[in-house]
Amino acid sequence: MIGGGINGVAIARQCALSGRRVLLLERNDFASGTTSRSTRIIHGGLRYLEHAEITLVRESLRERERLLRLHPNLVRPMDFVIALEDGSRRSALEIRAGLWLYRKLAGVRPPARAGVELQQLERLLDSGQRWSLFHYEDAQCEFPERLVAEWLIDAIEAGAIVRNHTEALELEVEDGCVRAVLCRDLLTKEECEVEAARVINATGPWADHLCASAGLDTGGPMVGGVRGTHIVLPLFPGAPKNAVYMQAKDGRPIFVIPWNRQLLVGTTEIPDHGDPARVQPTREEIDYLLASLNRSFPAARVSEPDIVYAFSGIRPLPYVESEEPSAISRRHLLHDHAADGASGLISVIGGKLTTAASLARDCARVLGLKVSVPVVPYAAVGDASGIESTFTQWAHMIAGAAKIDVSSARAIASWQGRHALCVAHLAQTCPSLAEPIAEGTDHIIAEAVNAVRFECAVTLADILLRRVPVALSANWDESATRQAGERIGKALGWPTAQIELQIQDFEAEKNAFLHKPLRAEGSGEHRDRQLPISSRNETPKHIA
Repeated sequence: MIGGGINGVAIARQCALSGRRVLLLERNDFASGTTSRSTRIIHGGLRYLEHAEITLVRESLRERERLLRLHPNLVRPMDFVIALEDGSRRSALEIRAGLWLYRKLAGVRPPARAGVELQQLERLLDSGQRWSLFHYEDAQCEFPERLVAEWLIDAIEAGAIVRNHTEALELEVEDGCVRAVLCRDLLTKEECEVEAARVINATGPWADHLCASAGLDTGGPMVGGVRGTHIVLPLFPGAPKNAVYMQAKDGRPIFVIPWNRQLLVGTTEIPDHGDPARVQPTREEIDYLLASLNRSFPAARVSEPDIVYAFSGIRPLPYVESEEPSAISRRHLLHDHAADGASGLISVIGGKLTTAASLARDCARVLGLKVSVPVVPYAAVGDASGIESTFTQWAHMIAGAAKIDVSSARAIASWQGRHALCVAHLAQTCPSLAEPIAEGTDHIIAEAVNAVRFECAVTLADILLRRVPVALSANWDESATRQAGERIGKALGWPTAQIELQIQDFEAEKNAFLHKPLRAEGSGEHRDRQLPISSRNETPKHIA
């Protein structure tokens, strides 16, 4: 398995649970690519109804329900509002019909409180325009990086061997069949060849690059990369409490979503065929998002200095010549390369956050594995009172076990889920592990140590951007990085020189990911450093 985004980890997990021997390789860190650059919503795909993709909508809604029930700490119900201004190219009748069908497919009814929420939002919008507001229900995964971490643990417990910071250099093809993968550990610089009967190319926007490195002629590009840029803003006075699905200045839809005590605004859709590792928000995209937000929320009066950061990612959509990005299907495709002279190699094209588990099951079936679909009780989206009560009880149990305050316990419970008690017991072993990672955060050092011991984190960036992603908050700065680096480094036994290198490399990776529009930025290159990796088990030489 090559590629450790949410799709690659989901496939590795499914194959391991189905009894296969699995090796998962990721060049950087798990969830560090497209997964961490998404809009972070779990949705059925209301807009897909415009393109008559009923099957995809139904599949997405089913997967949304499963995620709500199986990962309630990470996937939460969220109310959405469509804000349709007078003169929109979409009529109110079309929206009502679409929402009726959407709810019919999901099996839900609009909540009684929707009317009050719509009135509150209407007062925030431009009073010089006439607005039609429509309520519907979906969900949010604030930190898909944590969902990947949970699935990674499942895969490891089922027997999978996983390697981040390990590059697949070359595919060995013999007599029309894939035979092995040559890989290099980017931290130790060691190389090894791993025999493999099957190889899954789950590298997302890098899928064509991997095939090209193997010398395969796929008859043209498989991926049509589309750049999506988001901006993150502080909560301005009167900021919407619900997610708002509105039209940008050119008529295409964008989201304004409460996220991580901030506002996430996006996304753009720009064809991009450059190096996915170097994707950056452009000035035009940032201006476009700001103008669209101010157009609908003029009282916000936001400008570039208000932006906490901006980030971009490449969606690995199927390549379709001369097609508008919004019209390209979000359905995943599994490309069998037998006809390209590489039997045993399958490339994953497309897909989305919501349907990663469904994609994994489809991939496992293609490999001839027996797959059972998880059956979960139905949960009405938006009815979270029972879940919240259980969550509160869980947080109090963790607070008692770790001897920490309830606010920290809630923070740990929300990110660690069923593994939170393990973190609490770890914190109990040493008082310093119960201290905050940095001042101003409720998350504690025990979470960072747990990330290294059990979640394959190796670098400071792995910890602070993905396993315990406190560095995505609005108030994180270089002083917080230094404080966190020193506290975590001490707990992990890193020598002073290594702590300094880790802090430097963290800042370089963070600045390459989260861009400050008005601040001069460095190159963002992530330097390779040789780090001790004694916790990583030896790479196997053969995968059946």
